[in-house]
Amino acid sequence: MSQPAQRHEFQAEVKQLLDLMVHSLYSDKDIFLRELVSNASDALDKLRFEQLTSPDLGAGDDLHIRIVIDKAQRTLSVLDNGVGMTQADVIANIGTIAKSGTKEFLSAVKGASGKQMPPDLIGQFGVGFYSAFMVADKIEILTRRAGTTVATSWESSGDGSYSIGEGAREQPGTTVTLHLKPVDAEQGLHDYTEERVIEGIIKRYSDFVAYPIRMAAWRKKDDKPSEVKVLEDETLNSMKAIWDRPKAEVSESEYREFYRHISHDWTEPLRTIPIRMEGTVEAYALLYIPAKAPFDLYSPEMKRGVALYVKRVFVMDECKELLPQYMRFIKGVVDSHDLSLNVSREILQKDRQIQIIRKQLVKRVLAVLEEMKKESSKEYFQFWAELGPVLKEGLLGFDVQDKDKLLDLVVTESTAGATALTSFDAYVLRMKEGQDAIYYLTGATREAVSKSPLLEAFVQKGYEVLLFSDPVDEIWLGQDVKFKDKPLKSIGRGEIKLGSEEERKKEIEALEDKSREYGDLLACLRVHLQDEIKEVRLSSRLTSSAVCLVSDDHDMSARMQKMLKQLGQEPKKIRAVLEVNPGHPLIPKLAAIFHENKDDPRLKLYAELLLGQAHLAESGELPDPAAFSKVLADVMLLTA
Repeated sequence: MSQPAQRHEFQAEVKQLLDLMVHSLYSDKDIFLRELVSNASDALDKLRFEQLTSPDLGAGDDLHIRIVIDKAQRTLSVLDNGVGMTQADVIANIGTIAKSGTKEFLSAVKGASGKQMPPDLIGQFGVGFYSAFMVADKIEILTRRAGTTVATSWESSGDGSYSIGEGAREQPGTTVTLHLKPVDAEQGLHDYTEERVIEGIIKRYSDFVAYPIRMAAWRKKDDKPSEVKVLEDETLNSMKAIWDRPKAEVSESEYREFYRHISHDWTEPLRTIPIRMEGTVEAYALLYIPAKAPFDLYSPEMKRGVALYVKRVFVMDECKELLPQYMRFIKGVVDSHDLSLNVSREILQKDRQIQIIRKQLVKRVLAVLEEMKKESSKEYFQFWAELGPVLKEGLLGFDVQDKDKLLDLVVTESTAGATALTSFDAYVLRMKEGQDAIYYLTGATREAVSKSPLLEAFVQKGYEVLLFSDPVDEIWLGQDVKFKDKPLKSIGRGEIKLGSEEERKKEIEALEDKSREYGDLLACLRVHLQDEIKEVRLSSRLTSSAVCLVSDDHDMSARMQKMLKQLGQEPKKIRAVLEVNPGHPLIPKLAAIFHENKDDPRLKLYAELLLGQAHLAESGELPDPAAFSKVLADVMLLTA
């Protein structure tokens, strides 16, 4: 005996989402069908994959999607004979947030301007099913999980609640039935009971779905209008494996539509990369470089990896073994002719064929990026702004050959004054005669690094410095990197010697003279700051600022220590070096106070004030803002 349907409330975020959909934020409402067809295609893929290890599931070979329209009832149904769902699956996938990205979607909607929302948001945030409420007053789902005998019935009018209970379905699979809203051209609501409308949408968005999409229309016989309806059936999509066709036979619009199908991203990709491998391994691939970074690019739960097929048979949609982590933004498919259909993830990790394919894919993607960099700086800079930080993750302990190729692709800002980003290659061509290292500086933000006092002597003497501000830069640049035999040298570490041999000699002599003059003062400042500072010394870096903080050559930077703390680690505290500008007018005044009375309490206040100033110049932050405020107030009282 079946259980009666029960009423449930949607989660709060889903209620908000339904309200947005019902009130039609999207101008192109046709995309609801693309999303329902994609869900059906996924269900068929999952069944096919499960059959590899569970043949007893017993589904036939005729896996397909069917669209049924009923003019009299004004309904549209999307049916599949895929894996289906249990009642728990329905509640998890439709009634709650799960991992759908609904919260992020709502945040994106609130942050956007204008009344119409870009259609890529639906697919990007995985809320495709809910888009059906843009065209339907009520939605019914009837589904049965493969391998079970009990079906589940679900129904909602988009009013914040739904009913769910047992249903009856002869075969496993899912039927989604939409009770359509009235046609309204002004609101973008077409007549979705018209065959030509459905054909157009399927051809536009879902022509490359690997399963036949058939359309069935209930009609009344012309000669006997009162008779029972007759069912007609035809296949709407080509089902052509676009990656298996010669590039010359595929149009750019076909490539773009396939990208939308696999990525649910309406933004056109920056580059399309068809790949054909022959010889030791026979495989086909179609990869895309997106124009925009996905919202979950840095999330551990990000769906990454390209879809894997074997002789056009789907195996898995996230084959992480085919591309390295730093290329997780790449979308596409790979079709191998040599792998076994029952391939498992454990086998993939050891499979020699997979390793060969991976090597070829990486090589091709890097070559295309290099081509982009040479051909169109505007296009490449667009890519770099979105995905550059991820690509730089490949510089963290990767093999030497690919590391060199990645270094060739790095672009960043510099002190050269040009508005465009620059590469290591271009920097080397501009290096001063006798310069033996590539100088760089890292910082927490673009603004902080570009205004750092550490740059002063370099700018004054005409030495270009590359500026980095992504968190990953702090890590890979600390690994003794070389570019074409030129070491990369941080200007915030160790002692820097600029200019010719003679200029350096004169500078050293001048600093030694100043050290004799201010040596006792420096020792005094160090005593007052001994818990925070390793050393206080005169600086050859500064020309206008009073002080700066630097690290010794092999010490962990303050920013790196902070990053580790954010990751829950507690690194050993490493004290920095405080460098003092001997040419700054403040230093002689402090020396005068010291010589008059080396125990003057003002010296401690000024030392702490200088250290706070150095912290602000370095990162824009103070280790202890309250303590610094007190020191500042005490100094103001002295001069009031």
